[in-house]
Amino acid sequence: MEGFSRYAIYWTPEEGPLAQFGRGWLGWDAEAAEPVPHPAVAGLPRDLALITQAPRKYGLHGTLKPPFRLAEGTDVTDLHAAVLALCPYLAPVTLPGLRLTRIGGFLALVPAGEEEALQALAGEVVRALDGFRAPLSEAELARRRPDRLTPRQRGHLADWGYPYVFEDFRFHLTLTGELPEAELAEVEAVLGHLLSPILAEPLRVDSLSLCAEAADGRFRLLERLPLARS
Repeated sequence: MEGFSRYAIYWTPEEGPLAQFGRGWLGWDAEAAEPVPHPAVAGLPRDLALITQAPRKYGLHGTLKPPFRLAEGTDVTDLHAAVLALCPYLAPVTLPGLRLTRIGGFLALVPAGEEEALQALAGEVVRALDGFRAPLSEAELARRRPDRLTPRQRGHLADWGYPYVFEDFRFHLTLTGELPEAELAEVEAVLGHLLSPILAEPLRVDSLSLCAEAADGRFRLLERLPLARS
């Protein structure tokens, strides 16, 4: 598990319709660590590879603790042990389903229904594992464009390395990069049709996925660790 530049704690779907859709749509299978051919999809305003270029490197996932470089004096073996030790204390969360929505200029899947339990779960993961996170560099801070953040989000960025945690956390599975308004509408219509059989199914968040960024810039699933608390 060595040789990676950054690590993250995600939720990733286990094998099933959502996982199958995600790897084809994005063109990357993080579990197998290999590219996947895009399906032929009618009605898109441009090539699917361009539409999904930005999120492809991550694979289909919901962020719980965003990507971070390891702090000095820690290694991935320590991180893995800490995630493994944390899992028994975290209760799984069942969502009634997902819904397709716009977040700024991109499209994503978000929970249908209340998100408080999932927000609490993510907050516990952020707090418990933050000792493994190296401080952000000046360049990393600048990329977050702190001038566009609220005062609370700037505080989160300084304290936790990411602005959208705790009260500002929003669980989502990114499906596109930033798109012009007209293209958003077209892609949204296509996705709505493709996803209609999948989104109404309950979604159980009952594991943590330890993921890592390799030299090619793409994330791999190192291990999916079950949450054990009933």
